[in-house]
Amino acid sequence: MKFTLDWLKEHLDTDASATEIGTTLTLIGLELEAMEDQGKALANFVTAHVVSAEQHPDADRLRVCKVDAGTGELIDVVCGAPNARTGLKTVFAFPGTYIPGKDMTIGKGNIRGQVSNGMLCSNAELELSEDHDGIIELPADAPIGVSYPSYAGIDGVVFDISITPNRGDATGVYGIARDLAAYGLGTLKTTDMSPVPSQGKSPIAPLPHQFGADEPKAIRRFGGRYIKGVKNGPSPAWLQQRLRAVGLRPINAIVDITNWVSLGWGRPLHAYDADKLDGQPVLRNARNESFDALDNKVYVLDETMTVIADDTGPLCLGGIMGGIRSGVTDATTNVFMECASWDPDLIARTGRKTGIVSDARYRLERHVDPALTDPGLELATRLVLELCGGQAMEPAVSGEDVYADTTIDFPLSEVRRLTGLDVEPMIVTAILSKLGFELTPKGDVFTVKVPSWRPDVTLKADLVEEVMRMVGVDNIPVEPLARLSHVAPRMLTTIQNRRRIARRALASRGLDEAVTWSFISHAEATRFGGGQEELQLANAIAADMTDMRPSLLPGLLAAALRNTNRGLDDLGLFEVGQVFLSASPEGQHTYATGIRTGTAGLNGSGRHWSGKADKVGVFDAKADLAAVLDALGVDIDKVQILAEPAPWSHPGRGGRIALGPKVTLGWFGELHPAWATALDLSGPVAAFEIDLDALPESRKKATRTKPALALSALMPLSRDFAFVVDSAVTAATILRAARGADKALIRDVNIFDVFEGSHVGAGKKSVAIAVTIQPMDKTLTDEDIDQVSAAVVAAVTKSTGGVLRT
Repeated sequence: MKFTLDWLKEHLDTDASATEIGTTLTLIGLELEAMEDQGKALANFVTAHVVSAEQHPDADRLRVCKVDAGTGELIDVVCGAPNARTGLKTVFAFPGTYIPGKDMTIGKGNIRGQVSNGMLCSNAELELSEDHDGIIELPADAPIGVSYPSYAGIDGVVFDISITPNRGDATGVYGIARDLAAYGLGTLKTTDMSPVPSQGKSPIAPLPHQFGADEPKAIRRFGGRYIKGVKNGPSPAWLQQRLRAVGLRPINAIVDITNWVSLGWGRPLHAYDADKLDGQPVLRNARNESFDALDNKVYVLDETMTVIADDTGPLCLGGIMGGIRSGVTDATTNVFMECASWDPDLIARTGRKTGIVSDARYRLERHVDPALTDPGLELATRLVLELCGGQAMEPAVSGEDVYADTTIDFPLSEVRRLTGLDVEPMIVTAILSKLGFELTPKGDVFTVKVPSWRPDVTLKADLVEEVMRMVGVDNIPVEPLARLSHVAPRMLTTIQNRRRIARRALASRGLDEAVTWSFISHAEATRFGGGQEELQLANAIAADMTDMRPSLLPGLLAAALRNTNRGLDDLGLFEVGQVFLSASPEGQHTYATGIRTGTAGLNGSGRHWSGKADKVGVFDAKADLAAVLDALGVDIDKVQILAEPAPWSHPGRGGRIALGPKVTLGWFGELHPAWATALDLSGPVAAFEIDLDALPESRKKATRTKPALALSALMPLSRDFAFVVDSAVTAATILRAARGADKALIRDVNIFDVFEGSHVGAGKKSVAIAVTIQPMDKTLTDEDIDQVSAAVVAAVTKSTGGVLRT
């Protein structure tokens, strides 16, 4: 939202400086994004007098001018403007001046043999308008050699503020002035919006509402006024200047008036050339018809969009944009001025469907003051009569805008309770009164009536917020929290805690966290087990973001592809976020998911028989999954590891982690080669998924006491064993048997090699394990070690049927 300091002062009587106003805007919640000095960019342009303008000897369209720019000597300038003539007062740029309209710096030159020391400028070259047909013409009494921005009054300050969606009242300069007045930065001025006397019956009757009983109806109240005999044309210089300052292009007086009211009071209007209407206009929903809008685009409208239409078709897409067919031009003599109240939600929906971003939509979808519909029409009518003449007929009003008449019981003590601010009751009531709230005392409680322009205020806390932003958030006292005399209760929920632990565990393993979209394409959703109709978005923001994700893998794999395309093949990424398995609340789960690509595996940590970094594989994914489960308090040795890969996994290189037949904790494996090809990924991808919601809840009270920590001063020792077993024997079976051989001395067992080949026989494999033995109370003798070794061999042989490889 842009406005100028001069424009603000039309509504606010204040002596505050631009800097003070800018600071205050941010303090009261109207965040200042930029403050621009208009005159600064044009400071080097000066008024000048063309003393003579003679035909260039070698160019028909050029003139050689002698220019007096107030320096005491005449300057030679070659100019091609058709209106360059002797005696003209205009605008001059000295050599070295930057010309914004041409994005260049003018210098001294020689044009067709004639010296040129500067430039005579058009409005387009100063970016004041699109007029580039000739240089600027100033009045004959204009002074010479003075700053042109100062002379033309375009040296003001432009504020650009950011407005939150609930503050539709701040989309007009008047609403901003009201807030500044409540803060104490001046006094709010009133505007004459009294009814304009009518000169006769309107030739256009109140617009009938032609809506079906079950049709969405965006329009609430329609006000129109027929004004005949107007003399349209360019608007006055002050109005054009004001609109240009905030980035709008002047069109003509009628259209400029609608823009001025829209920006000044946040009250959008639209003007129709009444002579171009075909029959009686009506209010109805569109009928899958096309609409030629003022932005020179054709839109196809559906039955959810409200239009103002005549016998030929739509004249205006209600609350969004007018049409070319009924547009006002300089030749317009009879005007039908519209000021209507619209449903903000339906306006926003229509705007999203069509993609039209207009000033009217921006304001109406933020809720325009419904009580301003009739007064806004009267204000616009008065301005048209003042600037264009004509006769105003009776208003044509239809519909009724019923808006909330909200009252709130407000104890003033709520300000202290919710903010810590000690504000005098008189100051609280004064602030709310200046903001437009009506207060009626009722004992220690005030009954507060909310003004029509603030539908977002519905609770006591909202009133406290209004007081707080006027007193100043920076004035809220900083008080330390009271020290507790007992152990604080747990603040995080179970799932919040699990998310935190999983993120820390994965980051500590060298994976980088990614945050991806919750929306994916329908094809990707279907590939990963989703794609149900109830999980498709009704209003997708993009064609490839149509479905809620059933897995975090699509986003991570897409991130991997983007990195691979940029030469980054070795990646470790993870994400902890929500997936959507169904449309019910129970179908929303929190997953921890990670991928590794290239050689970003775990090789180099621990023992590895290859002696080099291999491509990532299934065991990298399993190790990451196990680390997260361990951090979450789940012992992977006590859960089921099943050779049941996920649909996205390589059939022989993946598994499932489960607790019993019904509870699945997660999956791990290598991405299926066909899937990798379909996703345009080269090389293996190791991935895992953990359903954090499926993990068992820890018991509030321990069922048994943990034993005391027993540490040994003796050095551990390790023994390696290689067993030849059937290929179907799982590694977990071997590890479990070896660990159980001597629970007192065996501390850990790990597999460090798996080999299959002709040396071990068909259908067989060699599995090598390292057994760590930890003496506790004495140094072990060779006989003790041999006894433990024999127990390991016997346990594995009995459990697997394998034999010790020699």
